[in-house]
Amino acid sequence: MTLKCRTCPLRRRDCFVPMAEAEVAAMERFKTGELTVDGRSSILMEGSNSPQLFTVLEGQGLRYKTLPDGRRQVISFVFPGDFIGLQAGVMAEMRHSVESSTRMRLCVFERANLWSFFRDNPERAFDLTWLSAVEEHFLGENVLTLGQRSAAERIAWAFLRIWERLEGLGLRTNGSVPFPHRQQDLADALGLSLVHTNKTLAKLRREQIAGWSDGRLAVLDTARLAELAQAEEGEGIQRRPLL
Repeated sequence: MTLKCRTCPLRRRDCFVPMAEAEVAAMERFKTGELTVDGRSSILMEGSNSPQLFTVLEGQGLRYKTLPDGRRQVISFVFPGDFIGLQAGVMAEMRHSVESSTRMRLCVFERANLWSFFRDNPERAFDLTWLSAVEEHFLGENVLTLGQRSAAERIAWAFLRIWERLEGLGLRTNGSVPFPHRQQDLADALGLSLVHTNKTLAKLRREQIAGWSDGRLAVLDTARLAELAQAEEGEGIQRRPLL
């Protein structure tokens, strides 16, 4: 059964900006259905011209780009509340791919209705601009990480931001949050070899700073993790719009 926007569980999370009743009603008119995909499924492909846009309701995935020889760069991890497919809506085709890491449930919107939706709901267009600006800031931080941080600093920075985001979504249980990705995914995101990634994870675990196993991430000492990452605690915590 398709979930109504007014009963969406994500709206109850403190990490999202509250929506007025008129905004909720507009989103319900914009939403055309839902899609469920299994883990390790392609949702959007680089170069494709998808007629649909999505908001992640449940599950996790990743965005990535590939070279002709198959080498892959993970751009970011995808979490509940993320809006995906905008590139195809603005640039006519996707410039990166999106893949599910777990079973995912997605809210579906028709790309053809995007501009009329923004015309009738300009505050939602501003929200999308805000999300794009935050994404640009994140990519700048990622470039800094890839260019200047050591392996340990890279993983510490990634874990700190992931921990803050997932904790804000209310997903922390028994001292850990779900992070059901592969070590290769993390290595591809941070420009590291799989061997180097594995050794660095073992060091963080041995020093009781953070641990990641069986699809769960536990941060044992946030202050030490932030110090190692050369980043400020809480910098990644912002209330964000939900589309």
